[in-house]
Amino acid sequence: MADTQPDAPQSLYAAHEPVFPKKVYGKFRNLKWGIMVVTLGIYYLTPWIRWDRGPNLPDQAVLVDLASRRFFFFWIEIWPHEFYFIAGLLVMAGLGLFLFTSALGRVWCGYACPQTVWTDLFILVERWIEGDRNARLRLHRQKKWDFRKARLRMTKWITWMLIALATGGAWVFYFTDAPALLVDLFTLNAHPVAYTTIAVLTGTTFFFGGFAREQICIYACPWPRIQAAMLDEDTLVVGYREWRGEPRKHSEAVKAGEPQGDCIDCMACVNVCPVGIDIRDGQQLECITCALCIDACDDIMAKIGKPRGLIDYMALTDEENERAGKPPKPIIKHILRPRTILYTALWSLVGFGLVFALFIQSDIDMTVAPVRNPTFVTLSDGSIRNTYEVRLRNKHGEDRPFKLSVVGDAAIRLELEGTPYSAVTVPADSTKLQRVYLIAAPSSDAANNERSEVRLWIEDTSNGERAYRDTVFNGRSN
Repeated sequence: MADTQPDAPQSLYAAHEPVFPKKVYGKFRNLKWGIMVVTLGIYYLTPWIRWDRGPNLPDQAVLVDLASRRFFFFWIEIWPHEFYFIAGLLVMAGLGLFLFTSALGRVWCGYACPQTVWTDLFILVERWIEGDRNARLRLHRQKKWDFRKARLRMTKWITWMLIALATGGAWVFYFTDAPALLVDLFTLNAHPVAYTTIAVLTGTTFFFGGFAREQICIYACPWPRIQAAMLDEDTLVVGYREWRGEPRKHSEAVKAGEPQGDCIDCMACVNVCPVGIDIRDGQQLECITCALCIDACDDIMAKIGKPRGLIDYMALTDEENERAGKPPKPIIKHILRPRTILYTALWSLVGFGLVFALFIQSDIDMTVAPVRNPTFVTLSDGSIRNTYEVRLRNKHGEDRPFKLSVVGDAAIRLELEGTPYSAVTVPADSTKLQRVYLIAAPSSDAANNERSEVRLWIEDTSNGERAYRDTVFNGRSN
């Protein structure tokens, strides 16, 4: 019997083949260029916009002050106790994402997602240096590293690294005075955290935008898995009019004599796709709805004298109508439907609430925390004393005198620790923790009731602005 060798186990791993999208022209490509310029301009330039904040803070329009746990956006100041503004903005961002996805599919992914924007920029650099798609493919498939390949690759990688370095550097400028930090970075006087942050962001931007590219969208990003819940039969997504395009030029049906559809199987839609899919295969998780395949197909249709729109934004209801020979719905009817109206209403409601909260913001504020151990102290004359930790906030750009007072039982008087007066000075753009004593006379109702409602007031004596907080005075229980 002849010896038999067992079959070698098959490898389930296939090396990733990079996608080299072809250059395309058209309205959607121009829209993507415009969005890329605007978003990158905002990101890189915003830290350098100046805004007068007085002598105690950097003159920076947008600043995340981690040391004092505050956020500045032009004339808006968000302090730690106002975190609801940040929560509201996050809710608005989520609702906005739901709204746009339910109306137009993954337009966020296709046009404004940072991964998409930086990948577009890196591909643009790659095209400038290595050439269009065919030239880049030849260079990729060239196994031998000669001087030309090394020169092109090194030039490309160095340019990518400079973009990534600018990206990481721009991020840290949001957290401190940008001009001062720039000098410190170059003179090696910046904090190690700044260098570490820049290094991490530079490395991730270089890898994600230059090498991972569509793999981040397909495998790392959770949104493709979630977006299905946002779509319905009226959502406008990029699709292929199969009933018009089939059978394709090189299909078996055409070879058998059937009339050819409008699709000439030129592969233009595939060659321009940044994630390397064929939109003619139907809706796919990988599609980021960038619409570049629409531009490519429209260009081919114009050249061969066919109507544009073989690949276009459409909804499932459009397909049913067009197959039946009916005109598609107007775009406005696809967009204005109960789901999108609900998302718009919720988004507007949260937005109006945040705007209203901004208008009623006060430049002075306070929080009151009763000291519970002990709940109260009985003084030598029988008076009952409660202790409170009062945090006074002064959002003005200069020191302000704050006068404290109490309203409630007339027999309660107020004393401040460390001063015989009822007023203290709170430094500019800061908080001051002040211990406050409320003392009730022995025979008063407040001293002999278990709990009494009182109100603490602060007044900025320089302009009369006031704020208050309600609290409780604890007395003896009878």
